[in-house]
Amino acid sequence: MKPNTDAMLARRRKLLGPAYRLFYRNPVHLVRGEGVWLYDADGRKYLDMYNNVAHVGHCHAQVVEAVCKQMKLLNTHTRYLHGNVLDYAERLTGKFPRELDTAMFCCTGSEANELALRIARTCTGGTGIIVTEYAYHGNTKAIYEISTEDIPADEVPDYVVTVPRPDTYRGRYRGSDAGEKYAAHAHEALETLANRGIKPAAFIIDTIASSCGVVAPPPGYLRKCAEIIRAAGGIFIADEVQPGFGRTGRNFWGYQADSFIPDIVTMGKPMGNGHPLSAIVTRRELVQQFSTHGHYFNTFGGNPVSCAAGLAVLDVIEKENLQQNALRVGEHLTDGLRSLAKRHECIGEVRGTGLFLAVELVSDREARTPATELAATIVNDLRERGVLTGSIGPDDNILKLRPPMVISTSDADYMLDILDRSLADNAHAH
Repeated sequence: MKPNTDAMLARRRKLLGPAYRLFYRNPVHLVRGEGVWLYDADGRKYLDMYNNVAHVGHCHAQVVEAVCKQMKLLNTHTRYLHGNVLDYAERLTGKFPRELDTAMFCCTGSEANELALRIARTCTGGTGIIVTEYAYHGNTKAIYEISTEDIPADEVPDYVVTVPRPDTYRGRYRGSDAGEKYAAHAHEALETLANRGIKPAAFIIDTIASSCGVVAPPPGYLRKCAEIIRAAGGIFIADEVQPGFGRTGRNFWGYQADSFIPDIVTMGKPMGNGHPLSAIVTRRELVQQFSTHGHYFNTFGGNPVSCAAGLAVLDVIEKENLQQNALRVGEHLTDGLRSLAKRHECIGEVRGTGLFLAVELVSDREARTPATELAATIVNDLRERGVLTGSIGPDDNILKLRPPMVISTSDADYMLDILDRSLADNAHAH
């Protein structure tokens, strides 16, 4: 490790404290980004297979220009009239069924999810929240308490009840009726809340279940869970912070894989291509009921500069056909990964859709034993070879591939070749 990197690490520890974490055993000092590539302080480039925040590519010129142009004119909050927030709300709600006609803006996915919980609790009179195990929804206190990936079991409040992650690879249900069987656990969760004397408010789920391993819910699961929570007087919240904006290829939103309409949809990260911007989209009657109990205001949520970024992102997605690109390159990448699985026994499953994929590494295919150490080795080895990704899941044995939407088939081939060599060089040692 170079002395200047050592010095930066020392400064970081001194100034930021120990709660922060860095990726990789050998941290990367990044100074520039362009498209799907990131560049370190020495000018070395890395293929970014991880960062969905730069949805339309790092430093996309059209987004940068839109932000700079608006910043030169005005930036203020939504208590003054401004066209950008109206134009963006109109464009955004236009991406949803007509039932979801009202947008409210925040800065982060955590804020959007917290606002969704506030609305759900106000409109239902309940407080209970049902969430999948090993889920992540954000880092405010209220959202940390439902982020079962992070919160210790003994800190989970009584109003939070988990249901099994709908995993058809290593989970308890794997047949064609897995969706129905997994959804049935929502009844058990409601019973648990009732036994605690708690009225349900909402069921919330990341619609591609990213943190527990990019687990695409089996057919019918989301729709059935929505039916169950609504029958109990609650609200269904679809967290689209990660799968939204066309990343899954076949659909613009992850929930569209099932034939139903959520009550509230939350979104964030990719909306502004790195500019802090998030939102909820919901039914007008819920917002009207919520407003009778108090007003909503967010100093930076929906400001003209953020909305200019959001509008530019939508323009780029449409002009450059990025949802179609996600489907095309995603299928190419999936096919390539499955070809690698024929040569490398450590690949247990390749799953996901579009440009949101997972490679589950195992030490025993038959037993589906998680290969946690191998995953850590591969992630760090890929970094040394010029590809950035990460590992996820309860056993941290799953490679998460979530590149910017502008990735090409040649970029995918570059990644596949490096992953092939990394597995060949390292799998035998684990």
